[in-house]
Amino acid sequence: MPQYPPLNSQDDDPVGKPQPRRKEAAVAAAAPFVPPNLNLPPSLASSRVERLVRERQLRRSERASASEDAIDEDDAADQPQEQPPADNISLEHQARDDNPPPSQQQQEDLPADQGGGEKQRLLVVANRLPVSATRKGDTQWSLEVSAGGLVSALLGVKQFQVIWIGWPGVYVQDDVGRQSLAQALEEKGFVGVLLDEATVDQYYNGYCNNVLWPLFHYIGLRQEDRLAATRSLQSQFNAYKRANQLFADAVIKNYQEGDFVWCHDYHLMVLPSYLKEYNSHMKVGWFLHTPFPSSEIYRTLPLRAELLQGVLAADLVGFHTYDYARHFVSACTRILGLEGTPEGVEDQGKITRVAAFPVGIDSERFTHAVETEAVKQHIQELSARFAGRKVMLGVDRLDMIKGIPQKLLAFEKFLEENPEWRDKVILVQIAVPTRTDVLEYQKLASQVHEIVGRINGRYGSLTTVPIHHLDRSMKFPELCALYAITDVLLVTSLRDGMNLVSYEFVACQNVKKGALVLSEFAGAAQSLGAGSILINPWNIIESANAIAEALNMPEEEREERHRHNFMHVTTHSAQVWAETFTRQVLLFSFLFLNSRTYSTSEMNDSILEAELRTLHIPPQLPTEKAIANYSASKNRLMILGFNSTLTAQVEAPRGRAPDQIREMKIRLHPNLKEVFNVLCTDPKTTIVILSGSERAVLDEAFGEFDMWLAAENGMFLRHTQGEWMTTMPEHLNMDWVESVQLVFEYFCERTPRSFVETRETSLVWNYKYADVEFGRVQARDMLQHLWTGPISNAAVDVVQGGKSVEVRPVGVSKGSAIDRILGEIVHSKHMLSPIDHVMCIGHFLSKDEDIYTFFEPELPFLDAAVFSSKLQDKRVSKSSSKHGSSRHAKSHPATMSPDRKRSEEEQLIEEAGRWEGSSVLDLKGENYFSCAVGASKRSLARYCLNSSDEVVTFLSSLAAATETFPKKESFKKSGWHSPTPRSPRVVTVSN
Repeated sequence: MPQYPPLNSQDDDPVGKPQPRRKEAAVAAAAPFVPPNLNLPPSLASSRVERLVRERQLRRSERASASEDAIDEDDAADQPQEQPPADNISLEHQARDDNPPPSQQQQEDLPADQGGGEKQRLLVVANRLPVSATRKGDTQWSLEVSAGGLVSALLGVKQFQVIWIGWPGVYVQDDVGRQSLAQALEEKGFVGVLLDEATVDQYYNGYCNNVLWPLFHYIGLRQEDRLAATRSLQSQFNAYKRANQLFADAVIKNYQEGDFVWCHDYHLMVLPSYLKEYNSHMKVGWFLHTPFPSSEIYRTLPLRAELLQGVLAADLVGFHTYDYARHFVSACTRILGLEGTPEGVEDQGKITRVAAFPVGIDSERFTHAVETEAVKQHIQELSARFAGRKVMLGVDRLDMIKGIPQKLLAFEKFLEENPEWRDKVILVQIAVPTRTDVLEYQKLASQVHEIVGRINGRYGSLTTVPIHHLDRSMKFPELCALYAITDVLLVTSLRDGMNLVSYEFVACQNVKKGALVLSEFAGAAQSLGAGSILINPWNIIESANAIAEALNMPEEEREERHRHNFMHVTTHSAQVWAETFTRQVLLFSFLFLNSRTYSTSEMNDSILEAELRTLHIPPQLPTEKAIANYSASKNRLMILGFNSTLTAQVEAPRGRAPDQIREMKIRLHPNLKEVFNVLCTDPKTTIVILSGSERAVLDEAFGEFDMWLAAENGMFLRHTQGEWMTTMPEHLNMDWVESVQLVFEYFCERTPRSFVETRETSLVWNYKYADVEFGRVQARDMLQHLWTGPISNAAVDVVQGGKSVEVRPVGVSKGSAIDRILGEIVHSKHMLSPIDHVMCIGHFLSKDEDIYTFFEPELPFLDAAVFSSKLQDKRVSKSSSKHGSSRHAKSHPATMSPDRKRSEEEQLIEEAGRWEGSSVLDLKGENYFSCAVGASKRSLARYCLNSSDEVVTFLSSLAAATETFPKKESFKKSGWHSPTPRSPRVVTVSN
């Protein structure tokens, strides 16, 4: 019967000794956390956002002060290899031989409060203690403490006194040995749970490693093994519950009122229920360090319900990614019939909060290590050893889930298709052996060695080989040096809880800034996906192409990708992870009781639904009719959007996931440059680019053409031959910006791969590249934060896009700005002839679709007599906005020219000139073409085009129809061809 590796998130060192607890500690722990006054904007006063933002700023200030007292970890101690590591423990903690234990002074100092006061106690319960115990005599024990990810995380949690509870990894039969071991562990700050060999064999090697571990990693057993496991499953599960009860007894024995109990991993899934049975008011959290499978996989477990019920007894359940949390909620819903809520799972009025808490690393340790002399010496040696060759690196345990064979086959495919790289690249693969006594792992090792030998024999030479394969771990300085000189890191996990090797690589790459090729099945893909090349490791061709892309990546792109990843690794450290989880448990009750849906949000939803009922899916643009009308017109106005309208579509390389770094850079479609050169030289055509982008973006894309640019939804305007001017309304209130930006940054930290776009007149939170469902959940939470906090009394609009939330002042929209823009254009061009053709094309948000209705010729235009009578009234500009279609001729002077000081008579004469130019806007129904870009998009526009490529094709047809159009041969040489107009069609969708 195959065995699978025990993944213990507890292979870590202790934090400190337990200290005596005063009665005041329990009282302080029961009280809600009150952060100090951090001078936030008044708009955040007395709100949930205020508290969350204050906590975040407090954590940052604490970490900044704590960084001054960095721990010196130069002295190393060997880590035993008998205990395989957990998914969330990085290879620096998994494989190296020199894990330094904290000094005795550090252990004694940790429980003490910075101010000398007593702390609340945190009971960390894990299957294995971060210690290796060796018996030296009847009453003597040698304890070797190993540093690990969980210990490093808890070092940053200053508000708790940490006590570890777990199995020390040895079997002790005699009472004298048990007592002496317990005393030795207590001196180190540990509480030992002593298990007998039979229990460990049934609970640990049996149910945990042969049932839960393969199930959670989507690994199926062979039929005969499954039957054998089924026959012994009940006895293994009984041992599992018996072991969990022993852990519960140890917790209860050491529990004091006000303590917080944090249970870890799949070894202790029923422990929370045992603890709550003892004391229903005990604060209990549970965190899973491996993936949680989809409900369809999990429901195949025979004893599935009891494990879920055991976990649901906890107050807070944490996972690495939103996917795992969603799978857990789905399993509770489908198997237990409970109700999933945005907060978690509800069972008869009790809410168990379920959330994602991505773990991190102690990034400062790696960044500081690279600067040490020992690591620099290793870097010099390795650089000389691999001089003239690009270094690719793989660092994994020799495990089925790590995808080492897939990595080697992809590298072989790369060498096969790129012969020029065979003497220029080398792959260093570190494969740390684990469970060498298990047949399946022996077979995996033989398979890996066979592939390595074949590749080296095929592409190697007498002096060099393409693969350096090491079946051993590495010391910490050597590992950091190897990370630092690596050009490309390959992570090809087939299923991984997090995989912090990628984090360690990024932390050591602040000089070289190498590329990261990351499996989409690793939990780190959701956190580092922005700066990585994501791959499906099962697709060997795709992985080989990703290797080529990483090796040939331009330096500028590598630096930008590294910047995104480095920022995430350094801000989402292991300390932040532990601190966030513990704070969430303490504040959960307060948060839940104070989170409710306000009538404002309900009202907005009702209004939105009513507006959606008025929208329709417009038919396809009749290109032949539009081109004919365009050719026959004498004075044309063309208003075009930019993003998703005139931009080049960025296709994911080789069918992979969208590339965030490349897509975030908005670029003009290359086929439009010659088209705009033609359209802009036509004196009958006036082109306005109306976009929400910043001014610099429009300058870069359109600065070479003769056209008008309106940035930030029309709040800034310039002709490409002039300077930028503002069209913003007077007295525009922007006091809300600081408080809203704090909320956006808070949700950026909570939502991996989301980002904030800061503009002069608006703020945008974009979650386009985040997990779709998780982004929507976070967006809903953000809207509740905004409406009940920073914008509750502010004159702003919240505009929801497909995957974005934008906050802008009231009245800022493309439709409200176009009248001011049109008035300035008419005045600047001294336009007297009627504008007889208007075309408006764009991929606009619902808030900005008022621009489509602005030009609709629904009412008759004012004739000269009416205008003359109105001209006698000095309030013509104010009253004109109330007269139907006179909105086409709003003529109040734009605020872009405040320095013009004129008398009332001069202003009135200029008003008349503007009215004369814009009031002759001669639009009939057949002369106006409004067109929304996007397939099956409900819109107020008359027509639609499915994509930016169709927009480019249509604009090329208009260029071909202009009188100033050059010979068509020039376009044919450049690859352009005149498209064949298509008949109009109606786009319909099914509900």
